[in-house]
Amino acid sequence: MDSSKERLAVISLDKCKPARCKMECKINCPVVRMGKFCVKVEKNEKYARIEESLCIGCGICVKKCPFKAIQIVNIRASLGKNIIHRFGVNSFRLYSLPIPKRGHVLGIVGTNGIGKSTALKILGGKMLPNLGSFNCQPNSKCLTKFFRGGELQNYFNMIIDKKMKVLLKPQYVDIIPETIKGTVRDILKENDEKHSYSETVEKLDLINTLDRETENLSGGELQRFAIALSILQKTDSLLIDEMSSYLDIKQKVKIAQIIRNQLEIEPNLYIVIVEHDLSIIDYLSDFICCIYGKSGAYGIVTMPYSVREGINIFLSGYIPNENLRFRNSSINFQSLNINPEKGEILEKSDFTYSFCEIIVGDFKLFIEPGNYSQSEIIVLLGENGSGKTTFVKFLGGFLKQKENKNFKNQLKVSYKPQKISPEYKGTVGKLISEKLSHISPDSQFTETVLKPLNITFLENKQISELSGGELQRLAIVLCLSKNSQLYLIDEPSAYLDSEQRIIVSKVIKRYIQNSKKILFVVEHDFLMITYLGDKVVFFEGHPGLMCTAKSPTNIGKGVNLFLKELGITFRRDPLNKRPRINKLNSVKDKEQKKLGMFVIN
Repeated sequence: MDSSKERLAVISLDKCKPARCKMECKINCPVVRMGKFCVKVEKNEKYARIEESLCIGCGICVKKCPFKAIQIVNIRASLGKNIIHRFGVNSFRLYSLPIPKRGHVLGIVGTNGIGKSTALKILGGKMLPNLGSFNCQPNSKCLTKFFRGGELQNYFNMIIDKKMKVLLKPQYVDIIPETIKGTVRDILKENDEKHSYSETVEKLDLINTLDRETENLSGGELQRFAIALSILQKTDSLLIDEMSSYLDIKQKVKIAQIIRNQLEIEPNLYIVIVEHDLSIIDYLSDFICCIYGKSGAYGIVTMPYSVREGINIFLSGYIPNENLRFRNSSINFQSLNINPEKGEILEKSDFTYSFCEIIVGDFKLFIEPGNYSQSEIIVLLGENGSGKTTFVKFLGGFLKQKENKNFKNQLKVSYKPQKISPEYKGTVGKLISEKLSHISPDSQFTETVLKPLNITFLENKQISELSGGELQRLAIVLCLSKNSQLYLIDEPSAYLDSEQRIIVSKVIKRYIQNSKKILFVVEHDFLMITYLGDKVVFFEGHPGLMCTAKSPTNIGKGVNLFLKELGITFRRDPLNKRPRINKLNSVKDKEQKKLGMFVIN
């Protein structure tokens, strides 16, 4: 092996099952055949073990493992000096750490399974880094010596000496009710160290939830509750892991502004954000750190860059100052046209629907007449509670009421709901073989949908063991695999990382256009909205009470109308044409608002 390279052998503990295989990794290893113990595995052992110093990187064990549990990767040997944490033998490693800056917001971008949450836990003092020595208990003296002379020295000295208070907003807000019991009012008042309870509750739209127990809160309410709990307490370092899950665009922007305002209250505060919505992290951050590597194997943290440079590095997959490419291809948005001045689409309409009034409980939705055509993607755009899911169910013919008797859907429908609750018992491979039996392995669907979404990598996993992102990708595949004319997809970006969101957008758009299908999609990620949409159905009114779904209009006009309602403006990055939110009251923001151009090319 090249002396400038270091070889990592990573075994996924949840996939490796020696008792259920023929130990193919050991039997087929050429080094083992030569009499050396490169691969060690016995029937009574739980996992296989690979001796990295003996591994020659042939990759035979990777191909032969029936459970796809092994990864063999090469990295630069010089990285060994920067190893921050290693979870065990043949397990994930994190190299370097994000460097927080006082009085600034540091954003972190990267794919799932690359070490973002691990880095936050280390910065939060929830776990001490072992510097690669997983058999030893982390030593504060070793840590002090390791970080000496660097920008992280003072930060870790304060954590080790317990002179710094750190608050970490967890990634999965769904687990909050398990650990925090009581009403929203009691919990927030009890933790109101800044005496800003009333103001915070009003800004985060929590007034109607105050008397509810945490276990009765929805996903979006739990997210806003977690943010409120974080900013009400006095702290030296505020770490937020995924702040936008379950939130609509309006809520995301409002929370981003609230978090930025914390620096005006506490100028010496450290703020670190992990976020997958690139538009929001662009709007919120002062600096960006990228984490690249291989999911489940290793993650490498870059130095902090300016916001624009950092996100563009992530999208391009290339770090110029290191002359290093970590992705085979770059991502750009050159083909987007979201100009509000573009005229209405004049193509022939294949299908129409008439005015309709729908009542669900106390909520009333008025649907203005509209039309749609083959190869068209219509994005439903509005706040949470404005009736987007109700509209989707109306189109699919799932609402059995008198109010929609004047609409009869003549098309075969495929629907992916907002909340995915798998009831199937078995592996992904078994489910795929049952549901996709009509699709041949060399078909266009396999090439354009299955392979890009990497579903075959999951085939040995039980459905019950899938993560949120894996379930989302599987649900999208199953939805698109049905031989339908009209596809309805509710929030395809949920649980996906920023790179997966772009891949999913490309897959969906290519499939709908090539197969001449029709798609209505509910989405809150602005990059996905602008990439996917041909038309927009804009929802206005009073969420939860009474709203109107406007007639479909072109993407530029619809997005401009929605952004005007929110009071925010977007511009396009000159390098890759991605949409960027203008800072509130900036020169560009004021200029675009004056012209009525809330989004420009």
